[in-house]
Amino acid sequence: MKKRSTPASRDYKLFFKFIESYASSGFQGINREDPLIMEMEEWMEENNQFFYIGDMIKVQILFTSKRSQQILGIEPENLNPYHFFEASHPDDIQRQKLGRTQLFKMAHLLFTEKKGEWLLSTELRLRNPVGGYTNLLYQFYLFYTSIPFDSVFLFKLHTPIEKDWKIKDTIHYYSGNDLSNFRYPDKQLLSVRPIFTEREFEIIRLIHNGLDTDQISEELFLSKHTVQTHRKNILTKGGRTRVSDIIYDLVKTGLL
Repeated sequence: MKKRSTPASRDYKLFFKFIESYASSGFQGINREDPLIMEMEEWMEENNQFFYIGDMIKVQILFTSKRSQQILGIEPENLNPYHFFEASHPDDIQRQKLGRTQLFKMAHLLFTEKKGEWLLSTELRLRNPVGGYTNLLYQFYLFYTSIPFDSVFLFKLHTPIEKDWKIKDTIHYYSGNDLSNFRYPDKQLLSVRPIFTEREFEIIRLIHNGLDTDQISEELFLSKHTVQTHRKNILTKGGRTRVSDIIYDLVKTGLL
């Protein structure tokens, strides 16, 4: 079979065609021999990606593309939500939990309002088939539908991120309904990120947990002066006079 050009193989319009084709059946009985599914699998192979479609209300994965085996070492039929916690890098478990909480908040909002769609994307490290960790871009597309029944479905796409695309000391994060951010990852997309570095986030979390400057200094093996400098930078970047206000904003957006 002739390979399609790179720009075409990275056009996410095919995913919306899939959603439109199978939404009326509640994404049940998806046939792997369907030409549409075969075309999507070809794209996944070319782009080194895999996706799944799930029901957020039933908390159930309904269909997973084949390349989950190559990327995660998990057969499509065996993939379940638990795996993403079990295989997460220890340093990313907290962000994994925060992302899950944000997803369910978004799903509840869409279900309550009986309309809408939402996008959440970030990067997390997941254990790969050889025992190491692969940095993956997670792209979550949530949407409400009333046919064949009221529910919120999740189309989740996973893409390994090239090392030279990563931005030092920070991670990509987007939450909103601007679907222009739902595209094949590039440097511009991955530059959409929180204003705080990972170290600053670490200090914010410790402040949120009730630690003062002296305790943070001991916890992170930093000088008090360094911690105080980070606190000043956090306030400057956040445009706030109190860290508690920044914490409130981060909790609201699902980052804390």
